[in-house]
Amino acid sequence: NLLESELFGHARGAFTGAHSSRAGLFQLANHGTILLDEVGELPLPLQAKLLRVLQDGKVRPIGIDHPVEVQVRVIASTNKDLAHQVEKGSFREDLFFRLQVIPLHLPPLRGRRSDIPLLVNHFLDKSTRKHGVSVSITKEAMIYLWEYDWPGNIRELENLIERLVLLSDNGI
Repeated sequence: NLLESELFGHARGAFTGAHSSRAGLFQLANHGTILLDEVGELPLPLQAKLLRVLQDGKVRPIGIDHPVEVQVRVIASTNKDLAHQVEKGSFREDLFFRLQVIPLHLPPLRGRRSDIPLLVNHFLDKSTRKHGVSVSITKEAMIYLWEYDWPGNIRELENLIERLVLLSDNGI
């Protein structure tokens, strides 16, 4: 119910703790774009409600009798193979096809190692600005980062770089 409320909104008193009405993310993104990160994790009942929003262009906040029109461009991401999830019955086939307008496949970081130095430098710059320090990375460390397989992909790389910046005591 919490996720449904976040996405579609709710009326005051619709459930325990709903002390005021609240617009959902679809309403807030009206005439814009919404990113549904990890859409493959949505439970089946919520998938059905999302499908209705995508088909009809209307959301129905919890506790409200009338739908609210929204015009929203949807970008959905997942690390799961949704076609396989459809076969298993854990993802709706109709929603899968509705989301497949322009599919983009981004290989894992280990499959595009040439991005690693660019990402390392970006995250290094971001983290040093955030923490107000000056830290550089050695060639040897960059080679190690290049050769590592990154099972956690970019999030793992970003967190590691921040950790290295925070634990560096000599700026290298």
